Amino acid sequence: MARTKTRTKSGAGSKALAATLNVVERAGNALPHPFMLFVYLSILIAVVSAVAAWFGASVVHPGTGKQVVIHSILSGEGLTYVVTSALKNFVEFPPLPLVVVLMLGIGLAQQVGLIEAVLRRALAGVKPRYVTLTVMLVGIFSHLASDASTLIVPPLAAIVFLKMGRHPLAGLAAGFAATGAAFTANFVITSTDVLLSGITTAAAGIITPGTTVSPLANYFFMPASAIMLAVVGTIVTEKIIEPRLGTYAPDPDDDESPDAEPAPNGKALRNAGITAVLYVLAVAIITAVPGSPLRNPETGGLLKSPLLEGIVPILLMFFVSTAIAYGVTARTITSTSDIPALMSKSVKELSGFLVLIFVAAQAIAWFTWSNLGLLLAVHGAALLKSLGIGGILGLVGFSLLTAGLSLVIASGSALWSLEAPTFVPMFMLQGINPAYVQAAYRIADSSTNMMVPLSPYIAILLGFIQRYDKKARLGTLFALMLPYTAAFYASWLLFFVVWTALGIPIGPGETFHIGH
Repeated sequence: MARTKTRTKSGAGSKALAATLNVVERAGNALPHPFMLFVYLSILIAVVSAVAAWFGASVVHPGTGKQVVIHSILSGEGLTYVVTSALKNFVEFPPLPLVVVLMLGIGLAQQVGLIEAVLRRALAGVKPRYVTLTVMLVGIFSHLASDASTLIVPPLAAIVFLKMGRHPLAGLAAGFAATGAAFTANFVITSTDVLLSGITTAAAGIITPGTTVSPLANYFFMPASAIMLAVVGTIVTEKIIEPRLGTYAPDPDDDESPDAEPAPNGKALRNAGITAVLYVLAVAIITAVPGSPLRNPETGGLLKSPLLEGIVPILLMFFVSTAIAYGVTARTITSTSDIPALMSKSVKELSGFLVLIFVAAQAIAWFTWSNLGLLLAVHGAALLKSLGIGGILGLVGFSLLTAGLSLVIASGSALWSLEAPTFVPMFMLQGINPAYVQAAYRIADSSTNMMVPLSPYIAILLGFIQRYDKKARLGTLFALMLPYTAAFYASWLLFFVVWTALGIPIGPGETFHIGH
């Protein structure tokens, strides 16, 4: 049921914002589906490679010093490559197995109700002065559930705010910001880290074949970012959003009660928690043992160790074990056959991802095989060098470009798949670690998440808002989220610049002055 609220009148600033959003929306509507974008990109790569090959274009490989020619996709050799490599390009595309495997565990935890139960428990009984910060922290941590967090945390946050006599739309806004605008920041490794690092690995291979960018590449920076963004989000909520919203006036005819929300299963949560602790202790003990098989056999350290290289299956078993403990106790798992059935149900949600990845894998493979990526990287790096644009300044410029593009390309993985093959090699040729290029991308794409008119979640989020404001429209949503987008992007980018300038590693073994 919808509710009413007191709100300020629209002014010149709102009109200017609405006009800007109209332009962005028209531009976004002119773009095809990401699937077709990659189809068109593949065609473009084929045509450009043919033209470049016809003119005899070549480039000196910066690693080997050898002259490399451009191969035409439209030649006999190219057509043979296209038809014989299609399946291999898809199956061996780095993000594919990683995301599918990790989703088996996270999806099971989501299907049995564990993730939602953890979120509900975390938001219950919080002192009023800490509720906003708690919502931000829980929302950021909920990225473990990937896009599902956007559908779980905001409505729960609205209920918590309403119970405490605060405006529920402020809770929704805080939840949207934590799950959307701060999407790639977290305290643990998520499927997003796996997906992006896989794409980065494929792009880095254009310059140095065999290069691996670990899912832990941004691990030091992202937890610190999560804390910083939680604080910034709290300030924006309490100093900008709530004062603008005014006092909430419930609809007297609305008998909806937040108390109707089901409570988490305490016994099931306890058993899941015990299982989680035991699992983490087991991994820690095995890793700590001298000569542990999870350590680097040569150095005895953790860098380039089986522990880090096998982080995905280790995380998979963590989610599976805790989900089973919860599901058996809560009776959402009643037989062993329920486990593969629930896993299968979660994997079905990846169908759109699989369709997109198939064409993306072909485009990136063609780009690499034709040597166009190498050609663009070498000349692009030379151009940036001649313009004096490089290092931290170059990363800031790249981040600004990404922020603009992300407003019209809703899929973050699609945008990174488009940008990575050009910009990762380009910065690598300047000696910049791909992990830093990836971090600059994540900051821009994440901060603008809730301002994308074509996002499939916009309509759903607007529906949440209309439960508390019958007159809410798209502008209401964007007006709520614009302060978060601006504050998150500005503070996060500054945080990144300072972090990099101080020479703090961005991840295990990932430092700014080391090129891959």
